[in-house]
Amino acid sequence: MFFHQDANIKAVFVHRVGNKSQDEFYVLSDLPIDLKSDEVLPDLLMKYYTKPFQKINEVYRLHHQNDFSLNEVYNYVTQFFEGITDLGQLSEQLAKYLYDISEHPKIKSGEFHVVHFENVQMEGEVHDAIGIFKTENKNPVLKIHPKQQGFEFSHIEETINIDILDKGVIIVNTEAEEGYKVLITESKSVNEAVYWKDDFLKVMARNDNYQRTANILKVAKSFVMDKMDETFHIDLSDKSALLNKTVDYFKKKETFDQEEFGEEVFSNEQAIGMFLDYKKDFENEFETSIEDSFDISSSAVKKMQSSFKKVIKLDKNAQIILLGTRDILERGFDDEKGMSFYKVYFENEG
Repeated sequence: MFFHQDANIKAVFVHRVGNKSQDEFYVLSDLPIDLKSDEVLPDLLMKYYTKPFQKINEVYRLHHQNDFSLNEVYNYVTQFFEGITDLGQLSEQLAKYLYDISEHPKIKSGEFHVVHFENVQMEGEVHDAIGIFKTENKNPVLKIHPKQQGFEFSHIEETINIDILDKGVIIVNTEAEEGYKVLITESKSVNEAVYWKDDFLKVMARNDNYQRTANILKVAKSFVMDKMDETFHIDLSDKSALLNKTVDYFKKKETFDQEEFGEEVFSNEQAIGMFLDYKKDFENEFETSIEDSFDISSSAVKKMQSSFKKVIKLDKNAQIILLGTRDILERGFDDEKGMSFYKVYFENEG
């Protein structure tokens, strides 16, 4: 988890990067932003730069398909962390590199921010970090002023909403030999952001216990909901029961064991074999590996748990939210009415 409460911004450089395919150019600034002339500015910038990262748990790392030392962003940032270059040089290198890969016609021009953070906390350890941000979308704002016998409006064009960060990445100065710990955020309104993660940063998810736990939960949920009924006849209540057994396993256990998980959740040799094949397909498709045994991340389970709650929708006028065991439901068919039904068992009504 990322925390910035004790962090401070040491320096900020802002440049402008255009779209190369549209014959736009980049504009480099010689001086950093003056953070001392306005005592409110550092706090506003800290909020703008860091707020989107507070609830992010997925950690990435910089990589390259052959050798991550060939990753341009990795090299530039490493030179800064090792004291070979200063922040101004780093920001210019990154701005020029982003410009060179900004060739898709839908990529928007915008301001490019490079920030040096001190004392950020990442997974319980304190480090310095580099933040890289891009501002692409701006809006006008209205201001209202008192006037004799009333009020009047004025407006400011192209202002930045500090609650919305279009694109951002924070590279924490730790685990350099593995590509650093990297956090990424993107505004939901941005649809052309593939170039940011894949072409500019070249990141891949870090394969730690959090990621392993999240991935195997995704595999299990997708297998139950989308794959099992190709072979087995299971209704929504049966699927919900399997999802609940999956979550219960991860909540009760400290270590994931693939063989044990299959036996406790699916209890069927054919289903277990199908699950293992489905897991292999996932690993191949996403070029990641999920070990047969690893320590379960409770924070990953907590984050994923809500997505496992299954709502059984009954036509358009009723639904059942099943949070517990499948045993409280009994499914049947009424011949006289020609309709299916569920019978629900309970001890207390409240």
